[in-house]
Amino acid sequence: MRALKVRAQYEQIEERVLGRTWTLPELAVGFTDDAACAGRLVLAAEHTRGIDGDVDAELRHKLAECLWWVFVLGERLDVDMPEAHAATMDRIGAGLQQTLRGMGA
Repeated sequence: MRALKVRAQYEQIEERVLGRTWTLPELAVGFTDDAACAGRLVLAAEHTRGIDGDVDAELRHKLAECLWWVFVLGERLDVDMPEAHAATMDRIGAGLQQTLRGMGA
């Protein structure tokens, strides 16, 4: 998977700079930092917060980066993300279908 190849390159840099690779908690903080940035970019896209640069390009980049973090964290935690995503969407979809039926839809 390309996300894990990119992570391996970051690990090479971390080894040279830090003498070690990031820990799982450090990876989680990296993800939450980028997710928070994505939130600020959504505000910018809605014109409630200003930023320098192209909001659409920055938002596209940051959302893709957040997805990258999810795959990296999934790998470190031994979670098959494509399978987990499919199972979660099935479960949520079934629950929503049941709710809609209960609403007479």
